[in-house]
Amino acid sequence: MRRRELLKYLGATGLAYDPAMQALASLAGAAASSASGSPIAGRIFLNQVGYLPRGQKLATILTASNSASVSWFRVRSLAKGAVVLEGKVGPGRQDAASGDTVGLADFSAAAAPGSYRIEIDGAESDPFLIAPDAYAAALRLTMRAFYGQRCGCDVDLGQGYKHPRCHVGGEYHRSSGKIGRVDNHGGWHDAGDYGRYVVNSGISTGTLLWAWELYPRVLRGLGLGIPESGGKTPDFLAEVRWNLEWMLSLQDVDGGVWHKQTSENFCAFIMPQDDHLTSYVIGTGSAPYKSTCATADLASVMAIAARCYGEFDAEFAQRCLMAARRAWSWATANPGVVFRNPAGVRTGDYGDAHCGDEVLWASAELWRTTGELVYERAFIAGLPVGSIDLKTPSFSNLMPMACWTYALSSRAGSGDVKARIVDATLRAGSFLAAQAAANGYGNTLAAGDYVWGSNGTAGNQSLLLLVANHFQPDARMFETALGNLHYILGRNCHGVSWVTGLGVRPFQHPHHRPSAADGIDAPWPGLVSGGPNGGAGDDVARALPKMPPMRRWVDDQRAYSLNEVAINWNAPLVFLLAAANS
Repeated sequence: MRRRELLKYLGATGLAYDPAMQALASLAGAAASSASGSPIAGRIFLNQVGYLPRGQKLATILTASNSASVSWFRVRSLAKGAVVLEGKVGPGRQDAASGDTVGLADFSAAAAPGSYRIEIDGAESDPFLIAPDAYAAALRLTMRAFYGQRCGCDVDLGQGYKHPRCHVGGEYHRSSGKIGRVDNHGGWHDAGDYGRYVVNSGISTGTLLWAWELYPRVLRGLGLGIPESGGKTPDFLAEVRWNLEWMLSLQDVDGGVWHKQTSENFCAFIMPQDDHLTSYVIGTGSAPYKSTCATADLASVMAIAARCYGEFDAEFAQRCLMAARRAWSWATANPGVVFRNPAGVRTGDYGDAHCGDEVLWASAELWRTTGELVYERAFIAGLPVGSIDLKTPSFSNLMPMACWTYALSSRAGSGDVKARIVDATLRAGSFLAAQAAANGYGNTLAAGDYVWGSNGTAGNQSLLLLVANHFQPDARMFETALGNLHYILGRNCHGVSWVTGLGVRPFQHPHHRPSAADGIDAPWPGLVSGGPNGGAGDDVARALPKMPPMRRWVDDQRAYSLNEVAINWNAPLVFLLAAANS
């Protein structure tokens, strides 16, 4: 997609907020600093999309040293050309994650809606917006990306981003304990490949449904332009249901759930309708063939769905609840059936050696939905004795989700257990807030958090902070959560927005088959890059020179450990954007 076409697309999706912003889109041609390139002193890094009027606003200024010399910055209105704020850049300090020496410019006092840039020592920042709805279009774009990931139906996002039906039906793999054809379809392509995975669908759909429960005012009226638009069910829930229906199709008659539906090997970089490899329902390879983690994940998500869809489709909500009950019964009767790829299967396995946290989550969600003591007792019995240590949630660590849904429930429950959960959450949130305050680019990531999908980790750390803010309103928690949004949308040492189609300088080359195969220059919009990875990863990552962890990223389609996209990274960003729009 050429620059003119990109501007047309941004305007059509609401991303061009006003003529001043659109006029400055020519700046999008500026090259971001590469992972191996030398940083340029005086560079200004900030959220390229914008800021809320009353929110904290910090820019990171790359400096030549940590000397005591003082620099001044100016915030200039692009509409009027006038300077609206002047201030001093904070003293230089070393940032370990990037290796940079940086100072901070605090322009929080600039609150009037409009388009602006920051100027300092002859350098200019990317243009940015200050507006109450600064993140409205970003929320729509990142949620609409799930429609772009749909499997089994015609997809048309506009501007050429489309494909016809793909992967309709499949077969039972020899590892599933069954043979024959599977007449199912649906779900979301998990990442840059065309596989569908129950475990990763679990945390992704669970996070989205939680966003619905916590921020219904924002999401109820969110129009996505999907085939179901205009129906009784709001677009947000209609999109999530597309994946829920596929998940339900992988539940066996005994209540157990097969782990995934993929081909045996990844296909080439082709469009989804051109992938003619057999789509297999894949199991563990031996009885009982279904996996505990996948089954408990389905139980959790369907219990949430039973709460969310009742107002719009009572029959579907009841079907979800019945599926959740059956899955929980299977998982508790088969608590240790773990999954590893069976022989001959080389697609992602989302393996997890411990499924107790998944069962804990299922128990808590079913109790929150039904109030039945059998589920509450199972949840409390599975909790650690004494202090609870809550870490960042992920597909393999769902204990935080279990604890939070218990404490968020309006049911009485155990006051002591709820208090322990709230205390653990506030302690974890305070730790992340302190971590962000010490970080030169304002994110919550520690050095060890720069792993495969570190941007998803940042999103999930924001989820933790937002839950903490829900338990006990605290501007520090909320602003720290938004700090990760600023980081993802441009306030990082690469000066890029890690969301396709957002910001002045979005990344361009995701490890994403449709983006590579559709013949359009720009990638499919609304997708989150996995981000910097301090580990070895793929061949591209291994070829990088030794460098601090935040710098270990390149915009390269081949670099799947640095630049793939995935639904479980988009989901917490949607959650964060829903909060930012609340």
